Amino acid sequence: MQLSTTFRHMEASPAVKDYAEERLEKIKKYFSRDPIAAHGTFSVERNHSHTAEFSLTLPNGIIIQARETTEDMYSSIDLSVARIERQVRKWKEKIRTHKPHGGPRLQVRQTVMAKENLEPQSGVWTEGKPASGEVPVIRDATEEVRTLHLRDAAMQLNLVERDVLVFVDADKKTLSVIYRRKDGNYGLIETGVETPAG
Repeated sequence: MQLSTTFRHMEASPAVKDYAEERLEKIKKYFSRDPIAAHGTFSVERNHSHTAEFSLTLPNGIIIQARETTEDMYSSIDLSVARIERQVRKWKEKIRTHKPHGGPRLQVRQTVMAKENLEPQSGVWTEGKPASGEVPVIRDATEEVRTLHLRDAAMQLNLVERDVLVFVDADKKTLSVIYRRKDGNYGLIETGVETPAG
C-alpha cells in the first residue's frame, strides 16, 4: 500500500514511513482492492507525545481514519493501525457491499476556535476577549460532504472516529447531520435544505 506522509515538528523519517507501510499491509486482506489514497501524519509535541494519524480512502469512497498518541512513535503507529483493523473487522460486510451513491458533493468549512475566545472566564469576559466580533481560528479546513444513506452515514461516522458528520441524505436529497450522543445512540438533524442535483 502506497503511503504519503506528513511529518510535523520532527525530521522526515524513512524508517517511520517504512514501519507504517509494513503495519498497514496487514489490513490489506480486508479489502478487495488497494485504497486509492493512504496518508499518514506523524507529529511530536513539546511534551514528547508522539502522534500517528492515518487516513485511508477506499475505491468505493469510504474513508477510514485513526489517531493515537503515546510516548513512542512506533507504539502510536501500532495502536493506530490496530484501531483501523478493529473498525474494518466490525464493519467489513458493510464496507465490502457499499456502493457509492453518486449525487451531489458539497464542500463545507470546518473551523476550530479556542473556548477561551467564546466563553467567559470565571463568569465574566476578560480584557481583549469581546463578546462579539472576529474570533481567532486555531484550525481551518474544507471537507467534502458526500451523498450517503443513513446507515452508511453511521458507518462513516464510526470509521472516521468523529462525533459529528455532515452528509447529503441519498433518499431525501437534503443536507443532514448525524452525531453520536453521550448515551451512545445516534442523533440526526434533518435540515430540510435541498442540495443541487449532482
